[in-house]
Amino acid sequence: MKRSFMLIAMALLVAGAVIAEEAVLIDFTKIAADIYVDPGNPEGAQDSGDQAPNQNRQTMMDFSGVAGNSYTQAQKQVMRTSLGLENWEVHLASSSRTVINQGLSFTKPAASTQYGTVMGVRVHFPVEPFNSWARIAPPFEIPAYDWDEVGDDGSVTRPARPDRRTPSRFEDGFGVVKNVGTVKAVAVNVYGLNFPHALSVILIDNDGTERIMQMGYLQFDGWAELRWDNPAYLQEVRNRDLRLYPLYPQSTPFIKFGGFLIQRDGGKIGGDFVSYFREVRLIYDKAVLETERDINDEDEWQIIQTREDARKAFEVRRFGHSQVLRYLERQKQATETEFNFQSGQQQE
Repeated sequence: MKRSFMLIAMALLVAGAVIAEEAVLIDFTKIAADIYVDPGNPEGAQDSGDQAPNQNRQTMMDFSGVAGNSYTQAQKQVMRTSLGLENWEVHLASSSRTVINQGLSFTKPAASTQYGTVMGVRVHFPVEPFNSWARIAPPFEIPAYDWDEVGDDGSVTRPARPDRRTPSRFEDGFGVVKNVGTVKAVAVNVYGLNFPHALSVILIDNDGTERIMQMGYLQFDGWAELRWDNPAYLQEVRNRDLRLYPLYPQSTPFIKFGGFLIQRDGGKIGGDFVSYFREVRLIYDKAVLETERDINDEDEWQIIQTREDARKAFEVRRFGHSQVLRYLERQKQATETEFNFQSGQQQE
């Protein structure tokens, strides 16, 4: 009995010693554009010449494979995109979504002398005195399980049998952290310009549940770290509700980056808002201790991969269709900026 008590005490001590992990959820300096992909050339970027990079190679996604046969090759070509800094979307509250406000709200790469290329955000809030918000979101839901390979031309191919023991494409600072139990703290490195708006970080767990953590207010000048600490986090292990859960397929819970939320109080200044983001970090408990397992469960059953493929199919219905509509709209868009005939003359 005494021996069992000592073993339990030692186990709790070890658990307390390894309880905290720190990881970069997303590093915006890593997702700057580094390859050129021509959306109008079905052969990719072979003849890109001196074109400036417009996509991020590591995070390239191709949704054309599950788009069906009703689209032309040119339409399928525009279903490729990445987490490149210019591709992120700014969604305004419905009461603020006017043509002018939406047109003046976007993201872009910004040059920082301290960190390199970071993500710049511009939001045009209403000037009228009512509350509003803007959500800065990635162009697609970041996949947690993706071992696709990307070529120099931006082409995306899936290996016949990927090595799932290695980190997936979107880990290590590209939007996903695996094996996350309880989140202890979240930190964001952000550049403030004395705006009185509130900043929140949106996290998505393995069940698809969104959690919004309010980081604080941006009423400061320069780079700063805003931090959210989990008020329900129990530091003392003996006070926790200790349980055992099935290991697979629930053994690898993860956290995805869902974006930022900027909230503007109606009593504060409206109009243009500008800020810059460098990275988001997590401090968390491990869900399970990493061990050398005899059998790779995912290789045998592909349960988690099947779930992710279903989510990707849903994404193509949302993202791929909208990209095709944008492509068709560009084909119909007027390119002339001046009238090319004189008054009183008939245009031929």
